[in-house]
Amino acid sequence: MARIPALQLENPETQALLGPAYAGALTNLLVTNTVPCDPDVYGGSGLLDPAVGTFFRAGGGYEQPWTRDAAVNSWNAGSLLAADVARNTLWAVVTRQDDGGLVVQQDDQWWDQVVWVPAAWHHYLVTGDRDFLRDAYDAAARTVALREAGQWSAEHGLFTGPSFFNDGIAGYPDPLVGAADGSGDRDSADDGASSFVLDHPAAVTQLALSTNALYAGAYTALAAMAEELGRSGQDHARRAARLTESVEAHFWQPGRGRYGYTIPTEGPAAGELQDYQEGAGLAFVLLFGLADRDRARAVVAGADVSPHGITDVHPRFGRYAAAGHAGRHNDIVWPVVQGFWADAAARTGDQAAFAAEVTSLARLFHGTGSYYEIYDAATGAVDGGYQTGRVWDSEPEQTWSASAFLRMVHGGLFGLRPTPAGLDLAPLLPQGWGGATLSGLRYRDAELTVRLSGSGGRVAAVTLDGVPREPGVVHVPADLTGAHTLDVTLAGA
Repeated sequence: MARIPALQLENPETQALLGPAYAGALTNLLVTNTVPCDPDVYGGSGLLDPAVGTFFRAGGGYEQPWTRDAAVNSWNAGSLLAADVARNTLWAVVTRQDDGGLVVQQDDQWWDQVVWVPAAWHHYLVTGDRDFLRDAYDAAARTVALREAGQWSAEHGLFTGPSFFNDGIAGYPDPLVGAADGSGDRDSADDGASSFVLDHPAAVTQLALSTNALYAGAYTALAAMAEELGRSGQDHARRAARLTESVEAHFWQPGRGRYGYTIPTEGPAAGELQDYQEGAGLAFVLLFGLADRDRARAVVAGADVSPHGITDVHPRFGRYAAAGHAGRHNDIVWPVVQGFWADAAARTGDQAAFAAEVTSLARLFHGTGSYYEIYDAATGAVDGGYQTGRVWDSEPEQTWSASAFLRMVHGGLFGLRPTPAGLDLAPLLPQGWGGATLSGLRYRDAELTVRLSGSGGRVAAVTLDGVPREPGVVHVPADLTGAHTLDVTLAGA
C-alpha cells in the first residue's frame, strides 16, 4: 500500500511553490506511473509479487521500468512510500541465470546496471526486509562481477564505459564522437550517423566520473550488505577504497577545485581529461563519500548552475554551439540530476545551493503542471534538446523527474537517513522558509509527524512525543511502532 505523507511550510510563499510540487510528485509516482506489471514479461527473477501486481514505469513516454529508472525511482522515493511496488520494480529488471543465481538484466546498456546495487541496499535500509536482502546481495555481487570481467581497466584502476544515464551521443564531448564504422569521419558540427553512444567507438571505452563513482558506491553497498548478512565485506570495502583513490588520481583537478568529466582511452584525445562539469558525477562523488567534507563543500560552492538548475554536462560542446541549440545531454536541465545534486548540496550544509535547486525544480513543475523529462537551462521551457541533426521530444510525466523532487524533500529538507538500526534525520531548513512539517510519513511500523523549526542544519533540540531527546541527535529506532511526533529545532549553519 502506498504511503502518502503531506508537506506544509509556514511561509505562505514557500508553501505555494513547494506544496503543489510535492503533491504533484506524489501523484506522478504513486498514481500516474504505478502501473500493472506483466509477469510474463518482467517475471524473469521469479520474485515478483502477484498480489501487488504493479511497478513503477519510467514515465508517460516510457512504459517499461528500465534498469536505471527502476533503481533511481526506488532509491529516490519508491522504497519509502510504496515498498511493495518498489520491490516489484527492482525485481522486474533482474533475471535468473542457468545456475539459479540472480543478475541485473544484461541488455545493451550494461553500464546502467550498477546503480541497482545502492538502490537495493537503500531498499533494505528502509524496509528491513531480510529476505529481499539475501536475494539482492546475490544479484548485486554477480552483476558487479560480470562488470569487473568486462569493463575493469587494470591499467587505469577504473571502469570503462559511458556515463551514468547518457545513452545518447549528445552527452559526450566532440573528441568522443565518431562515425559508426569507427573511421571518425564526420562534420565537426554534428553527431555523426547514430544517436546511440555505443555506436561511437571512442565513447565505449571512456572512463566516466559518474559511472566510477557509482561503482565505488556499489562496492560500499556490497560490503554493508555482506556484513548485515553475517559475511565478510572486507574485499568489497577494499575495492571501494581502491576505486576512490583512482577517481581522485584521474579526475580531481587541484587547480580548478573540481572533478573533470571523462577520459577517452582511444581516439584523438586519448588520455586527456575532458574538462567539463558533470552534474550527476559531482553529486555521486559527494553522496558516496568519495570527497571529504571540506572538498565536498568547495565542490558545491564552485559549481556552475544555470538559472533553472544544474545541467547534465556543462558548458556547451563546440558542435552544439555551432548548431545554436543545447544538446539533449549537454547544457540542459534533467531533473533527475537536480535531485541528486540537491541532496548532495544539503549534505554539505549549503543552504543557498540546496534551496536554489529545490525552488528551481518546483518552478519547472509549476510552468506546466507536470514533471517533464528535460528543460531548457536558460528559459525553463520544456525542451528535449538537440541530437543527430534535430530537436528531440521531452517526454511528459517522467517518473524520475518527480521522484527527484521527492528526494529533495525527504533526503534534503528532512534529511532522512535510513540505517540498519533505524532512521536518522539530518535536516537542512533554509532560512526564510519558516517551519516545515512532514506528516503521515510511514517508516516500517511507525507513522511519523516530523516538525522542523528555526533554520539551518545544526540540531539544537529534539523531542519525541514531547519528551526531550539527546541534543544534536535525531534517531527513530527501527522497532518503533504506532504514531509519533518528532519536533526538531534547528539553529545556524
